Amino acid sequence: MKLDKIIFYVKRLYRNYIRQYLNRIFLALFLSFLVAGTTSAIAWLLDPAVKKIFIENDKLYGVFIPILIIVAFSTKGISLYLARSITLEIGNRVKQQIQNELAGNILLSDSEIIESKHSGKYMSHFLYDVGLINSMASTALLNIMKDTLTLTALLFVMFYQNWKLAFFSLIMMPLSAFVARSLGKRIAKATTKGSLATGKLTTFLSEILRGYKIIKIYQRENSEKKRASEAINDMTEKEIKIGKIMIRATPVMEILLGFMIAGFIYFAGYLIANGEIGINNFFSFLAAMMLAYQPVRSLATLNMSIYQGAAAAERVFDVMDRKNLIQDDENAPELEIKNSNINFKNVKFKYQKSDDSAVKNITFVAQGGKVTALVGHSGAGKSTIMNLIPRFYQPQGGEIYIDDQNTKSVSLKSLRSKIAIVSQDTVLFDDTVENNIRFAKPDAGDDDIKNACKLAAAEDFILDLPQQYKTLIGENGSRLSGGEKQRLSIARAILKNSPIVLLDEATSSLDTESEEKVQNAMFNLTKNRTTIVIAHRLSTIKKANHIIVMKNGNIVESGTHDELLKNSKVYENLYKKQVY
Repeated sequence: MKLDKIIFYVKRLYRNYIRQYLNRIFLALFLSFLVAGTTSAIAWLLDPAVKKIFIENDKLYGVFIPILIIVAFSTKGISLYLARSITLEIGNRVKQQIQNELAGNILLSDSEIIESKHSGKYMSHFLYDVGLINSMASTALLNIMKDTLTLTALLFVMFYQNWKLAFFSLIMMPLSAFVARSLGKRIAKATTKGSLATGKLTTFLSEILRGYKIIKIYQRENSEKKRASEAINDMTEKEIKIGKIMIRATPVMEILLGFMIAGFIYFAGYLIANGEIGINNFFSFLAAMMLAYQPVRSLATLNMSIYQGAAAAERVFDVMDRKNLIQDDENAPELEIKNSNINFKNVKFKYQKSDDSAVKNITFVAQGGKVTALVGHSGAGKSTIMNLIPRFYQPQGGEIYIDDQNTKSVSLKSLRSKIAIVSQDTVLFDDTVENNIRFAKPDAGDDDIKNACKLAAAEDFILDLPQQYKTLIGENGSRLSGGEKQRLSIARAILKNSPIVLLDEATSSLDTESEEKVQNAMFNLTKNRTTIVIAHRLSTIKKANHIIVMKNGNIVESGTHDELLKNSKVYENLYKKQVY
């Protein structure tokens, strides 16, 4: 990562997240002054300690100086603890804010943006990358203040004792800076690779947790274990590489320090022999120089944390800066439902990662209060039409109207508030039965929830659960059968009581007995509501008011069930394959 990029991201982090804590930073800065002052005082006190106690044998100083040393160490320890506490809180508050914004950004992103990256990579950004930013905002911030001030104060003591030795000791600093700059560039590259490895591992883990049944039935445990081992090994290698780069500065600094101390002792001996420095000055200088080693080493490796944090910030901000194709105008009027007619006019849509259009110049009207069914082979464009109505995706051409109101021109909130969806891919949360249903209408009362469950033929099995409506159902309803999960999803849609209902084969997971009950419930749900149904089993949509037959993104036929059996070979073939 180039220096100008690092500066850009550090400035952005300061401007958007750190600047609001300036009052606390100034307090930490004051405490850092105390740390620096007491550290240099400890080194300086060795001068009068050696001279007054060991050479002149002054009893008053023999009591007074140890007391001052205790005070200096105590002040340093307390100040350092408080400074670290402040910067630790700042770093975690920054982390909290970035994670909140990142979570909000993901929740508000377009469907295509969310689907462009695996969920595991989002987890890596959320945990790994934001953690590196936290480290930079806390550890690096404190070290910049504390170590810079401490080093400055100790240099003052060193120059006070002997300017020639002080200049000699400064030789190490430009060498340290050169080493740090070289290692900093490598750590940025290694950190980026580490983030990719972490994202790969979290991606893999999420997939095996979601698809464990498929893995077991196809007996792929050993091959998946091998893949897991490869992903873990890759991440481990990257972490080892990062760790080695981080600690590489230590031996370099130790070697430099060894050369410096050797030269220092030789040069100091020469100065003492010539009477230019006393033994008391020498010990005070030596203490200051040794104490200066820690902040020099810390500052030498500081840019590695900055490189890591800036590289992580780049990856996080890349997600946060993505612009949605579907923009919601704050001043847009709300959708007003009269008849809830849905009108597609020459609608075109192509997914970003596909070369072919999913739907091509689609034009049709779904009459308000009636059932319109979409039929056709997989890939015909049925689900795309469903996703375009609530603006999960944006058409590249044509318009969609609801009661003569362009869906692009009304507020997203009002549009989606008028639509309920029941999909065959049921989505439930690791919460209680009632909270999963109440998700559709947070202010719904208990009686409303129970009524919705009755209509969805869900009440019988709910009452048999250990805690009935208070029962936790597990991740995506793992403690329920497929049919039970589907009925909860239907109950949730019933509770929303929307004028438009989108059904993606909502009874596909039900047994015959439950299907009959739910068909009645679906009749109540769709009565006097505009309903669009994706039908895989054509027997379920015989009574639909209007059936649209699709093929390769086009509408090839439309009409009632009886009309299509007479006039549409495509529909007739689809129907016969299922009946016979």
